[in-house]
Amino acid sequence: MNSPCYTVAMDLGVCQLRNFSISFLSSLLSAESSPVRLDNSSSGASVVAIDNKIEQAMDLVKSHLMYAVREEVEVLKEQIKELIERNSQLEQENNLLKTLASPEQMAQFQAQVQTGSPPAPPTGVTSGPPSTAPLPQSTSHSSGPSA
Repeated sequence: MNSPCYTVAMDLGVCQLRNFSISFLSSLLSAESSPVRLDNSSSGASVVAIDNKIEQAMDLVKSHLMYAVREEVEVLKEQIKELIERNSQLEQENNLLKTLASPEQMAQFQAQVQTGSPPAPPTGVTSGPPSTAPLPQSTSHSSGPSA
């Protein structure tokens, strides 16, 4: 019974751990319990031995899962820390832009936010039609064949 492994780090780690734990459990059970016979003299001892092996395997799986979870928690804590720092930087930038913006710009921005329209070009740009003048071309790029 194979389950798909996912590309998310936690899912992948759990899937790999599950595959490892299943193979470990199989090796534990097959290594020492293979000579177990189901006769009346050893059936009680074999059940106890199998129970002990299952308990050991479950403890091992638990410790591996706890390790994987702790590792993922550390990764997530680091991501949260980075996001908090980025958020703080953006808030500072936003406050600076608000203080530098003129009342006209703030009113225009508020109107755009309320209507959901795209931002207008900066006020320093002329409001005429776009320039149709050709852009200067560099002489180092030639479009024809070279001799």
